[in-house]
Amino acid sequence: MDVQALRAHYYNATIIERIDCHENLARFRIRPDDGVPPFLAGQYVTLGLGLWEPRLEGTQDDDVPENKRSRVVKRAYSVSCPLLDDQHALAPVDSIDYLEFYIVLVRAADSPDKAPPALTPRLFCLGKGDRIAIGKKFVGTYTLGSPAPDATVLMLGTGTGEAPHNAMTASLLAGGHKGRIINACCVRYFRDLAYHSLHLSLMEQFPNYCYLPCTTREAVNLDPDLPGYVGKQYIQDYYTSGQLAKDAGDPLSPTNTHVFLCGNPDMIGYVPPGVDPPKKCGMLPLLIEAGFRHEIHGSGPGRIHFEKYW
Repeated sequence: MDVQALRAHYYNATIIERIDCHENLARFRIRPDDGVPPFLAGQYVTLGLGLWEPRLEGTQDDDVPENKRSRVVKRAYSVSCPLLDDQHALAPVDSIDYLEFYIVLVRAADSPDKAPPALTPRLFCLGKGDRIAIGKKFVGTYTLGSPAPDATVLMLGTGTGEAPHNAMTASLLAGGHKGRIINACCVRYFRDLAYHSLHLSLMEQFPNYCYLPCTTREAVNLDPDLPGYVGKQYIQDYYTSGQLAKDAGDPLSPTNTHVFLCGNPDMIGYVPPGVDPPKKCGMLPLLIEAGFRHEIHGSGPGRIHFEKYW
């Protein structure tokens, strides 16, 4: 197999920077050979690598048959955003000549009946200067639309589901949005917040921006004997307790608020027709009960937009 020839044939972009948050989480900045085409904050595109590429040591083997090793595996990822450039000025997606992706390494399938992860164990072998395949078409309807300048925009995410919200945040601020912009993200551990310091800088620059991180597995989430004990901070509980609105400094009323949900399907809470609802209620039914409505119903504030991230 001529690996160099396969790479030359399939790969059309270069990794220009890799920023590791920890061993299982990184930000990849990728520059397409033909430049970055116009797209909307919140949309996604595919990344691809050949099955001939090596896998990171310590990840599950996928034992690719010889007759399939010349294929390229592709996965879709929402485009994230650096938020701020090196001079701490806003850096929305339409102001930079690369694409940023926020990616978690999946080391193994979560059950024996599922196929081993194919892309991220290969991607996490790569760094600056390495080549990769990127799709030519950006797709997806999970975009901002046109909220009124004074509307509240509430973005609720889990893990790397924060990625499209970062892009939306920078676009709103760059466009001079005057209403409250609230970005809440739930992760297991504080170290899983790769953009935390950047969000803090944004809040210093823009009084209408509010970043609210919460965790579920830190000591303060698990040990009631600790002085700072808060319990597990799932987005749903954060919302229903009223603490989210209090910390955001906004009533989060459906008369003036657009809601965006991205990440774990359990957090989003969409239940297909004929399927029994989960034991823990997701955000979609909670918001509907509070007077919000699904995005397919009408326009304007009070609508719930969601993107299931896996």
